[in-house]
Amino acid sequence: VGRTDLSVLIIGNTGTGKEGVAFYLHDYSPRRGKPFVAVNCAALEPELLRSELFGHERGAFTGAIGKKIGLCEMARGGTLFLDEIGNMPIPIQTALLRFLETRRYRTVGGTEEKKADIRVIAAAQRDLPEKISRGEFRQDLYHRLAQVEMETPDLKDVRQDIPLIMRQLVYKRFQHVN
Repeated sequence: VGRTDLSVLIIGNTGTGKEGVAFYLHDYSPRRGKPFVAVNCAALEPELLRSELFGHERGAFTGAIGKKIGLCEMARGGTLFLDEIGNMPIPIQTALLRFLETRRYRTVGGTEEKKADIRVIAAAQRDLPEKISRGEFRQDLYHRLAQVEMETPDLKDVRQDIPLIMRQLVYKRFQHVN
């Protein structure tokens, strides 16, 4: 999957390494060496999220005192990682769906259509199917994001990995110590 440009949806509980999996997919892809840009979709208000993803023009809204480049443009040639995608508001889901279908977008307040050459990897909690059934997440967006779906297991389910994880953490911690 790493060597493809397919969209990947990573499903798992908090703390199961979804962002690590996303970076691994990026790092083992032809997009390696290009930007890996991550955004937590749950941490931003709807209009701010739209501006973060697609950018905005000066004067597009109160407080837009200058032009801002969006994450889709910042990730040019690389990977955009959308964490907590299940918490994205429906209006932004609609804009994201159009973007995924066309790879084209407009900045907030802009008139010029831009094209983005990026791979999209998203992550969500295990409750995403429930959100779809309640109408809180678009099923068509789910299918567009989940060209490949991966699941990250809870650590309690892969106890044999604990020594490997510990070894990696210790290595990373002392790698830069002289």
